[in-house]
Amino acid sequence: MNLMQLVEDKQKRTDIGPFGVGDTVKVHVIIKEGDKERVQIFQGDVIAKRGRGLDATFTVRKISFGIGVEKIFPLHSRSIKKIEIVRSTKVRRAKLYYLRKLKGKAARLREEK
Repeated sequence: MNLMQLVEDKQKRTDIGPFGVGDTVKVHVIIKEGDKERVQIFQGDVIAKRGRGLDATFTVRKISFGIGVEKIFPLHSRSIKKIEIVRSTKVRRAKLYYLRKLKGKAARLREEK
């Protein structure tokens, strides 16, 4: 093992469970406002995962007041308190960018059985 690998292993988070593309998740994000901290929940569908190691990120998409909102979260960030899996769905794509064009019932994902 080289030195970079040792440093990365210390920084990686092990408390985040496995989730995949297509899952609906609640991401608990720590927001700092002045000297106060609070937790804000961002709930939506995971439409993409990329990278590995400390560079890994995932994209979550939700519809807020009729407008699509996407956020990209670093997987091993300290600002993420926890990630809850609300439901798991069956998808056949690695990236679900086609959901950007769909609305309403057409944008639903099939539940895993």
